[in-house]
Amino acid sequence: MHVCDSFGLGDAMRGEDQRSEGFFSYVPLERRIPANHPLRAIRLLTDEALAGLSRDFNKLYARDGRPSIAPERLLRALLLQAFYTVRSERQLMEQLDYNLLFRWFVGLSADDPVWDATVFCKNRDRLLKGDIAAKFFTKVLNLAQVRQLLSSEHFSVDGTLIEAWASMKSFVPKDGSDPPAGNGQDGSGGRNAERDFHGEKRKNDTHSSTTDPDARLFRKGAGKEAKLCHMGHLMTENRNGLIVDARVTEANGTAERDTALDMIKDNAKAGSTVGGDKNYDTADFVAGCRKRGCTPHVSQNNTNRRSAIDARTTRHSGYRISTVKRKRIEEPFGWIKTVGGLRKTRHCGRALVEWFFVLTATAYNLIRIPKILA
Repeated sequence: MHVCDSFGLGDAMRGEDQRSEGFFSYVPLERRIPANHPLRAIRLLTDEALAGLSRDFNKLYARDGRPSIAPERLLRALLLQAFYTVRSERQLMEQLDYNLLFRWFVGLSADDPVWDATVFCKNRDRLLKGDIAAKFFTKVLNLAQVRQLLSSEHFSVDGTLIEAWASMKSFVPKDGSDPPAGNGQDGSGGRNAERDFHGEKRKNDTHSSTTDPDARLFRKGAGKEAKLCHMGHLMTENRNGLIVDARVTEANGTAERDTALDMIKDNAKAGSTVGGDKNYDTADFVAGCRKRGCTPHVSQNNTNRRSAIDARTTRHSGYRISTVKRKRIEEPFGWIKTVGGLRKTRHCGRALVEWFFVLTATAYNLIRIPKILA
């Protein structure tokens, strides 16, 4: 007498390893996606925001001519690139070809052909002219179910360096006296020739990158190496830590504070509080906040100096709450750099880098919003 176990593995005949393919599939793509998959809630938010951009899309396209890739599908595909850390548009097209989840989210059927990577990039560049990334970012925040999640009184600001898509060998004198490595000036030629920088003074005033002229040589703090980079800025609200503003500027010593004041002017009303780290503890920034009717809740920098804020601000319990909430702004920065893939940008030119930075910030919000609503 033979006893079969609970999995039915008693006396069973070995199955044949043969591939059987049908000519037709009778399972709709919609049914292949689990009902509780996180992308379902994100897709609803995305479609609602994209519906509000229809007029903006119409302005970017001619009434007649050959049909192009639908801008809605372009943006959904780019969101997937951020969600799943896809390194390039070519890999994104490869994923779209066989990944049914990607096809469903973008809006392609199982049999629709996938675009060529070059065609996809050229169609994507059309969206740069209409500043679609910023408008899409705003549409998501203005959704009725999202507005109730945002604080209108308490904010945090911070900045980070985004490494440029350019090597240090491309950082050469502007007068052309020292061409970039690989042009044969050392007799070796090649696309990655050796280069010796010892004893050479390189400054942004006299040098620029031939790969990305908008990149600047900058270091975040003492003891850290200087890199060719751009500077990204975020402003978050303190209730749920959602991003309410995202910008990219030239990397320099005052960019963080100057851009923060601009974001405060555009987003914060009188009576709001603004948290920041010790880098924002300067007389100019504190005065700029108060001029705009906001209270600066920045961490005090008392290292061999006097802080720009005193006990009139720090004695309130709200100050301590702001200094704790402020640290949450590191979460979107971490997600944007690691998952979103912007630790080192894949694009050249500040306008393109900012476009992707804002879109990746939108992707972060779309990841967070359904979790908060749930």
